[in-house]
Amino acid sequence: MSENIPHWLTKQASLSPHATALELEDGSRFTFYELMEQSQAFARKLANQGVVEGAKVGIFSTNCKGMVIAIHALSYLHAVAVLFNVRLTKKELAFQIEDADVAQILVKDDLEDHLRDMNLSTKVTPYSFVTKTEETSHQLASEIDLEDAFTIMYTSGTTGNPKGVVHTYGNHWWSATGSALNIGIHADDKWLAALPLFHIGGLSLLLKSVIYGMPVYLMEKFNVQKVHYAIMKCNVTIASVVTVMLQQLVDFLGEGEYPKAFRCMLLGGGPAPKGLLELSKAKQIPVFQSYGMTETSSQIVTLSPNDALRKLGSAGKPLFPAQLTIMDADQGGVGEIVVKGPMVTRGYYKNQYATTKALKEGWLSTGDLGRLDGEGFLYVVERRNDLIISGGENIYPSEIESVLSSMNGVKEVGVTGIEDAKWGQVPAAFIILDGPPISEAAIRQYAAENVAAFKIPKQIYFINELPRNASNKLLRNELYKLIP
Repeated sequence: MSENIPHWLTKQASLSPHATALELEDGSRFTFYELMEQSQAFARKLANQGVVEGAKVGIFSTNCKGMVIAIHALSYLHAVAVLFNVRLTKKELAFQIEDADVAQILVKDDLEDHLRDMNLSTKVTPYSFVTKTEETSHQLASEIDLEDAFTIMYTSGTTGNPKGVVHTYGNHWWSATGSALNIGIHADDKWLAALPLFHIGGLSLLLKSVIYGMPVYLMEKFNVQKVHYAIMKCNVTIASVVTVMLQQLVDFLGEGEYPKAFRCMLLGGGPAPKGLLELSKAKQIPVFQSYGMTETSSQIVTLSPNDALRKLGSAGKPLFPAQLTIMDADQGGVGEIVVKGPMVTRGYYKNQYATTKALKEGWLSTGDLGRLDGEGFLYVVERRNDLIISGGENIYPSEIESVLSSMNGVKEVGVTGIEDAKWGQVPAAFIILDGPPISEAAIRQYAAENVAAFKIPKQIYFINELPRNASNKLLRNELYKLIP
């Protein structure tokens, strides 16, 4: 049964026409009314370009005002936005374009040549071309059906071909609602968006903005100096970050302090090293760990403000509309994290096999490992695919990474399993140093003081950069490629 609500941008423009919706790095601001007008005009121009209801329209863009307008414009046409990672190889991008049945691709002007070089049969249209197009008198959507598909976003594809996760308007609505019920909505909130909008953690902020009536401070990409400035001088109260961003911000802050109004560093993208969380606590940086994925429309588990310090290292409890359980737990309580809720996707685009495998009676098998403590707080341990099994022992790379990253002189660490004739697999550490050289022996000695002998890295490689995806998540399955 369908459930309609007023179009969320139109509604917010009616409720708060003069309130700021979007703020850019250059200081320019746009109200909800201005954003609505420009998005509706863009939608009528897209209609003149042949975009029809239900069409799959790709967006290939870095964060910018044009991307925000394009996303909202497609909702006014009941079209589906397919959001592409701009860091994809041409082969990966071509697969997703074909797989998603994309009829047209909207592209940021400075990225147009990249698509033209691919000689695609799909129509490619830069934002500026749409802007110059005449508007039609097309009837725009005045309501949103929460059952309708709004976006398709491809998983990072750490195993096999990536899958197109279909999000309904209802998925996004409940994701925003669940977050609000957890961390609250303050009248002075301004959320900093430095994560890519083609990633669910970035896109979710745009939709929170129109649902909450909250301004978003949009950055093209993460830059530690610019983010620090925004928090210190631009009245930002919440920022979404991943571990590597938090580490840089903590280092850059030094002995300083954030303003009292800054109330939340929402941390996603995988478990954070305990040492980093403790350092953040010492610097009075309010870090709330969270857990989520593309399939859950962003966070589905988040640590509440009341428990942030008491449960250091925990991702928290499921958001209000969500459920969570641990399946097939071992003796230590570690098993697969399985979740359910109205923010969870109903499946993958044109991939019934993957949908059936991942979803059973509404429960999503995440492929991640975790445990619940006695109070029901989730501790994310590892991705199942990253688990190292050595001589029958389970080794979690994040545990070793957390230990080694707390060693003086170590900046970043990635750990993965490599083949071993005797044990099947053994851990290997890939380390970025922050200062003078450290010997392998010293690193192994430090590890020996903190973890069991079978967890000590058998191979250590010193590197300059860890492989990460567009949302800065560590790609452990890519680490072996760095072996000399």
